[in-house]
Amino acid sequence: MESDLQSPGMQPPTYGKLVTVLSIDGGGIRGIIPATILTFLEKQLQALDGEDVRIADYFDVISGTSTGGLVTAMLAAPNQNNRPLFAAKDIIEFYLEHSPKIFPQMEYGFSGPKYDGKYLHKIIQEKLGVTKLHQTLTNVVVPTFDVKKLQPTIFSSYELKNGNCLDPMLSDICISTSAAPTYLPAHYFSVKTPQGGEKEFNLIDGGVAANNPALVAISEVTKEVFRGNTDFFPIKPMDYGRFLVISLGTGVPKQEEKYTAKAARKWGFLGWLLNDGATPLVDVFTNASADMVDIHISVVFQALHSEASYLRIQDDTLTGIASSVDISTKENLNNLVKIGEDLLEKPVSRINLETGSFEPVGDEKNKEALKRFAKILSDEKRLRDTRSPKSTREFIRL
Repeated sequence: MESDLQSPGMQPPTYGKLVTVLSIDGGGIRGIIPATILTFLEKQLQALDGEDVRIADYFDVISGTSTGGLVTAMLAAPNQNNRPLFAAKDIIEFYLEHSPKIFPQMEYGFSGPKYDGKYLHKIIQEKLGVTKLHQTLTNVVVPTFDVKKLQPTIFSSYELKNGNCLDPMLSDICISTSAAPTYLPAHYFSVKTPQGGEKEFNLIDGGVAANNPALVAISEVTKEVFRGNTDFFPIKPMDYGRFLVISLGTGVPKQEEKYTAKAARKWGFLGWLLNDGATPLVDVFTNASADMVDIHISVVFQALHSEASYLRIQDDTLTGIASSVDISTKENLNNLVKIGEDLLEKPVSRINLETGSFEPVGDEKNKEALKRFAKILSDEKRLRDTRSPKSTREFIRL
C-alpha cells in the first residue's frame, strides 16, 4: 500500500446523490446529549461498514457552535494516522472526565466571568495541539462572534479553500466559540496573513450568532454551488431536496418551568444576567436562535416534500439542574448521558410552528430514524466510492 493514500472519508458529492450535513448545537455540559446520540449513530455505521469507520467519514460538512464546535473538532481533527482523533464514544468520556475541572462548582463573582477558562484552554490545546483548520478530515463550519467588530465570524473549511478565511489553529476556534458571556472569558488571538501581516480576533461564543448552526452549514454549501465548485456539480443552488441533514440539540428547559412574564417584569440589569443561578438573557437568545433555525429548515424541507431527509433530535423537557450549562456534578453528568439514551427511545418530533413545542410526527423513534439515516449514509458513501475516479486509481495502486 502506498503511503499517500487518503483516509477513507467521503468522495465529493458530485459522485453521489446527496449533500450530507451534521449540525451540533451549543449548550455547555449538555454537549453530552448529542455525544450520546452520535455514539449510537457511529455504532450503526460500524455495523454496516466495519469497526474502523467514524462519523467524519460520512459527512460533507460538520458544523458546531460552542460545545458543539468542540464536538465538531473532536470528530474531524486528525490523529497521527490521519484518522479522526476521537471516536464518538470517547467524547462522552471527555465530558465526564473534564467537565468538573472546566466548570468547578463555585459562587458567582461580579468582577469577571464565572470561570477563568484556564483548564478549558489547557485541555483543548493539549488534545488538538497545533492542528489547523485546513487539516480537518472533512469540511467544518464553526460560528463565533467578534465583539470588536460586533459581527459574526464564521470559520469555514470552504471559505479557507477559497482564500476568504485565514487558517487558525482548531484550539483557538474551539476556545472562541465556547466563550459564553458571563461564563467564560472572551478569547483573543492573531493569525498571520499571506501578505505578512497579522489579523486579530476578539471572539466570544458562537451561540450569540447561531446556537443551532445547521442553516449556517447549509448556506456554506449553497455558496459553493453558486461559485461553481465542481465537487457539487450538477447540484443547483436551491436544490435543498438533495440535502441530508442531521441536527442535534443539547436539550432545552421545559417551557412552562423556566421563566414567567410575571417574574421577568420585575427584573433589571442584574436580574436578566443572574437569576436563581441561571442566566436568563443567555437562555433566551440561544434558545430563540436555535428554534428559528429549526422552524426555517422544517418549513423548507416540508415544502420540498423532503421531510424524510431532515432529522432534528432535541429534548425540550429538561428540568432543574439538567437544564443548566455548567452544573458539572457527577450525578448531573451521568443524568445527561441517561437523558441522551432516553432520547433515542422517544419518537421523532418536529417543532410545532404554533406552539413552539416538539411534537411526534409518527411512530418512528429517534433510534430507528438514526438506523435509517445510517443506511442512507452508508449507501451514499459506497456510491461515491464506486463512481469516483480517485477511488478507482487508489484501488489499482493497491
